[in-house]
Amino acid sequence: MECKIRKWKIDDAAELAATLNNKNIQDNLRDGLPYPYTEDDAKYYINEMLKADKNSIFAFAITADDKVVGSIGVFRKENIHSLTAEIGYYIAEPFWGKGLGTCAIKQTCQYVFSNTDILRIFAEPFSYNIASCRILEKSGFKDEGTLRSNAVKNGQILDMKMYSLLKTDNERT
Repeated sequence: MECKIRKWKIDDAAELAATLNNKNIQDNLRDGLPYPYTEDDAKYYINEMLKADKNSIFAFAITADDKVVGSIGVFRKENIHSLTAEIGYYIAEPFWGKGLGTCAIKQTCQYVFSNTDILRIFAEPFSYNIASCRILEKSGFKDEGTLRSNAVKNGQILDMKMYSLLKTDNERT
C-alpha cells in the first residue's frame, strides 16, 4: 500500500466525510468538528485549506493507493513561537495499524522543514491514545512529557503528551 500526501481537491469531499463521520476518530481529535460530518462540511474544510495562508498552514490529504484515507496538517504558531508549528492528523479507521500515519508524518515534516523556516514541530495527543504516541515516536518525535489535566474531552479531564521534532533532528534521519 503506497502512502503519499498531496494537496486537497474538492473531489476528496466524499472520502473525507466518510472518514470523519466516525466517533472513534472524532474522540481523538479536538472539539469543533460537526458530528455527523457531512460532505458539505468536508467541502467547506477543503475550500478553507485551499485558500489558507501558504506560509502558515500546510494541509494535505493522506492517500493510500490514490484513495484519501486521512488528513494531516501543520499549523504555524505566532509571536515568539513563529518558528514553531503544531501537527495534527487522523487516518480512516479501516487503515489503522498499517503504517500510514508514520509515513504521512515523515513526508509532511520533511516538506515543512525543507520549504519553510519552521524549526520545531510539536504534537499533543491525548495520553490514552497510545497508537498516536507510537506513530509520533516511530516518526522521530521525542516525548517531552505529560501535560497533566490539560484538556476536557467528552466531559472527562484528560492528560496530554507533548512530542516534538526539531529540524536538526530531521536532518539526522
